[in-house]
Amino acid sequence: MTDFKALVVERAQGGVKPTWTRLSDADLMDGDVTVAVSHSTINYKDGLALTGRLPGMRLPLIPGIDLAGTVIQSTHPDFAEGDDVVLNGWGCGERHHGGYAERARVNGDWLIKRPTAFTAAEAMAIGTAGYTAMLAVLALEAHDVTPGKGPVLVTGAAGGVGSVAVALLAKLGYHVIAATGRLSESEYLTSLGAAEILDRAELASQPRPLGKERWAGAIDVAGSTTLANVLSMTQYAGAVAATGLAQGLDLPASVAPFILRGITLAGIDSVMAPKAMRIKAWDRLACDLDKAKLAAVSETRPIADVVALAPQILAGHVRGRTILEI
Repeated sequence: MTDFKALVVERAQGGVKPTWTRLSDADLMDGDVTVAVSHSTINYKDGLALTGRLPGMRLPLIPGIDLAGTVIQSTHPDFAEGDDVVLNGWGCGERHHGGYAERARVNGDWLIKRPTAFTAAEAMAIGTAGYTAMLAVLALEAHDVTPGKGPVLVTGAAGGVGSVAVALLAKLGYHVIAATGRLSESEYLTSLGAAEILDRAELASQPRPLGKERWAGAIDVAGSTTLANVLSMTQYAGAVAATGLAQGLDLPASVAPFILRGITLAGIDSVMAPKAMRIKAWDRLACDLDKAKLAAVSETRPIADVVALAPQILAGHVRGRTILEI
């Protein structure tokens, strides 16, 4: 039986406390594949888990909704010792021990084989945020939002989902409008391919049922008032992919954009997406994501830094993607 290092979040007076500790294989949860984890990353949801603010989280818990590593033991028919794998979501880091440990035992149905186009570190530079961005792009394409139809807006553009979405859309030929509350990041966003920078404040006013048609489609990470304004300014037959709730769960909108302009609001669920959709998204990432831009949006940190990063990502102070080396 092997000991390994893990970050465990437990209840403490006044909230929760994350602590680095040594565990053994007996401490892992049920699953038919054991992975030696080499890299993870931090997402908004990880920040919530590390600070005890994630609804429905199981404690004690090893956070980390993403992991990349190598199979060291498997009874699952699709995986064998030595396979390089990636996991995104499926409740890991929420209700099942996740990627902030040197080992993880999971259901093999949750894994995909890491595309050969990416190293383990690059796969975690993408992580759930980048994979979600690709799912959102696929949703826009499915609703016929093509580059020739007009601009596409990305909210929260300097964050994880937003940064990858801007890079993907730009490479695919879209005119990208990047909305951000951090105008100091304008140069960064234009380097990713944004054609215009929009101050987030323009999406913060009381939403009107319908506004001026400004974009053919959008990828939104905010929800709430921002999403309501985005919908009101989407042009006829456009589509909006909703991927997050950074501003709130509410949606103070009317049905006007849907019944008067034929707008589609496409919900993006990266956690429970079926395996075929995951593989499609990762295959497209291998084709459509500029690896030089991926490197530009990423920084590498030791896993020990993740506790300090949690409040920063919740406050919107983390740019792009953070690779965590385990």
